[in-house]
This record gives sequence, structure tokens and C-alpha cells, in this order.
Amino acid sequence: MTPQRLKLAAIGCGSRTFIYFELAAKQPELYEIVAAADHSPARLAKARALSQNPAFREFHDDVAILAEPKLADLMIIATQDAFHFGHASAALRKGYDLLLEKPISTNLRDVLALEKLARDLGRRVTVCHVLRYTPFYRKVKAIIASGVLGEIVSVEATEGVEPWHQSHSFVRGHWSVMEKSTPMIIAKSCHDMDILSWLIDSPCTALGSFGGIQHFRAEKAPAGAPQRCTDGCPVGDTCLYNAHRYLGDQKRWLDVIYDRAKTATDAEITDWLRTSPWGRCVYHCDNTAVDHQTVNLNFASGATCTFTMTAFSEGRDLAIFGTKGRLLSGERVKKTAGCDLVVEVFATRKLERITIDLEKDGGHGGGDAGLIRALHAEMSKPRPEDMESSLQKSVESHVMGFAAEESRRTGRTLDLAEFRQAYGG
Repeated sequence: MTPQRLKLAAIGCGSRTFIYFELAAKQPELYEIVAAADHSPARLAKARALSQNPAFREFHDDVAILAEPKLADLMIIATQDAFHFGHASAALRKGYDLLLEKPISTNLRDVLALEKLARDLGRRVTVCHVLRYTPFYRKVKAIIASGVLGEIVSVEATEGVEPWHQSHSFVRGHWSVMEKSTPMIIAKSCHDMDILSWLIDSPCTALGSFGGIQHFRAEKAPAGAPQRCTDGCPVGDTCLYNAHRYLGDQKRWLDVIYDRAKTATDAEITDWLRTSPWGRCVYHCDNTAVDHQTVNLNFASGATCTFTMTAFSEGRDLAIFGTKGRLLSGERVKKTAGCDLVVEVFATRKLERITIDLEKDGGHGGGDAGLIRALHAEMSKPRPEDMESSLQKSVESHVMGFAAEESRRTGRTLDLAEFRQAYGG
């Protein structure tokens, strides 16, 4: 029996929506892309082209698309973080199920309010915690489930943001000022909180956190560094964060911030950098997002975990220590052992090296493609709580993240049940 196609619409036409539209269009037997809303005519035109639908409808903002009778089965919410709660709430009330970009919202009270609204309305919400859908993490999950590691006792996880990514997104960019966006641990690492919760498969009961801004501060600026890289910096030729790199080896980052990235001349890009936030010296910005943070977590099962987010590494590393064996994985293992995973069984001293075949479509190590491939079945499940990345399950990672930020700011170890209750959960 041929499944009924799922009609998709979107509020916000940025890189995330474009990726999901492109992947959905490759599965026309499952999806029909019908509409989108965005302030930019150029982005709407790109969305239309990706939809491959002559009847595709364009709207200039969220108010216009939500004023129409319900157009689709599912609405993609891929606007800036601060607008997620408002757009998601309105779409739920209009009757849409949601594919919601993370974070769910920029504050925990709204996260919990949206969870209640979706539950009261009986709506399905999949949060874009795409790492759950990657071949890599699915393999790790399967190894744990096999019992070869025994009972999980300790976990060590690291996310390396990468220095240029940190400067682009969290020093110069949209997530640089936490008070206007969301804490770094939520903006960048709620993926990691979600994965840890999913792998350990036990509620987090308490945590403590430390971190701050070590490097991207005015006192770390080279002597004579001006406010902008375009003002003639004396160390521009050797500075890792020189904004002129947007014209060279970092040009791919322009695609998500500059609509004419592929057609503009170098002179036009340079002129744009003279006034753009991305032309500023990284040591003279108004950034409040941390460049490093460590979280210590305790789980109901008795397992403990340390998670470190740092600007000064690249990629993710994961070590899982069980009563029968251990699993080592990530960028460091790939470089030293030449594979993705190493599993050691204590009793036999057996060492297994595993290489994962990655998806070529989309990003996030195949997670984007995996999410869209699973989305139709997810939205067809009888109960929202049965979904792989339901709103109810994804809320847990946000509670962990917001608690980590509270702990970092106050220096206190937090009980997660008490913390959630304090915000209405």
C-alpha cells in the first residue's frame, strides 16, 4: 500500500529549511513541499526551486502563512532561536504538526509551556536533534544495547566547536550575545545533551558546570588591532580570525549570512564586511557566549558523565566505560587508530575496530538525511511519545542545558527535578 504523502511547509527559509526541502524533494513518494514564509524574496525563490512544485505558495512572513487555512500536515520552524516559541505555538494552534529546529526556545519556561501546549492539543513535534539519526550514533546505541559493554558506569564526551566556527557564530554572529539569543550550551550543545541522555537511557538527576570566555576578550587583542579587520590590522596576515578569510578559505560560511555570497565580487564582499558584524575584530566584539564549558552529570542509573564544549578543538569525541568493556570513538580515535570506533572487551581482551559508512546527503554526519528519511514514519506513529525525537524526549536535553548554564553562572550543583519544577515543569 502506497503511503499518503506528507505535505510540508516552512516558516523561515535559511540553510536548515533548504537542506530539509532538498532532501524531501528526493523522496516525492513520501513528501510534497507546498509553501514557505520568509521576508526575503530571494530565499523564497530558492525554496520554490527546491520544492519542485509548480503550485508552491510564497508568503512574506509568518503572519501571512498562518492566516491561511491549514496548508500542510507539517510545518518546519527554522527561524532564529528567539522566534521558535512564538512561531511554534501559533502553528500548533493552527493545527500543524511540527519539525522544530533546536533549541525549542531560548528559555526553559517557554520550552515547558510548548511541551504542555503540544500535549494538550495532541500534536506531534519532532525536534531536529539530528545526531540521533546518524549511522555513527546509531551504531554506538546498538553496541550499548547488545550488552557487550555491560552496565554503563562512566562517559566522557567532548564537542570541539572549531576556532573559526566559534568566531563566526558565537563571537561575531547570531549567537554571540547570550542575552539576545540563548546560552552557548543550548545553542551549540543541546545536541550533545540529547545524545548523552539517549545513550545512557536514564534521567539526569543532578549536575554542576564551569566555564567562561578565556580567549575572545579585549585584553587578548594583538597590539594595535583596530575595531574592524577592514581597517588595516597590523597582524592581519597572520591572524587566525582575519575576516578577509571570508574571501578565501572560509568563503563557504558566507552562504548562511550573505544572500549574494555566490555572485558578489571580492570588492563587494569587502565593502559588506566594512559594516557587517562579521567584519569586526573578534577581540573587540560584544560577545557573551562562552568559549569553553565543562558539565559534570549524574544519572539515576548511577552512571556519571563529563561533557566539555571547547572552541579550541574540532569534532566530537566519546568514551563509554562499562563493567564489561569500553568504547572509544570520535576524531581522536579516527586520527590515531584509523577507524571510527574501538570496542574493547575486558574478559577476552578482544579489540574490535569499526568503520562507519557515512551518508553523503545533507550534513551532520548523515543526520539530516536520516531525519528526513525517518520523518514520515515518525509522524505516522499512534502516540507522540513513541517518536524517536519527540518534544517530550527532547525537553530533557534542554532542562539539562539550562541547568548547566545556571550552575555555571552561580557555582551551584543543581538537582534537576527541583530545577525543572521551579520553571513550571
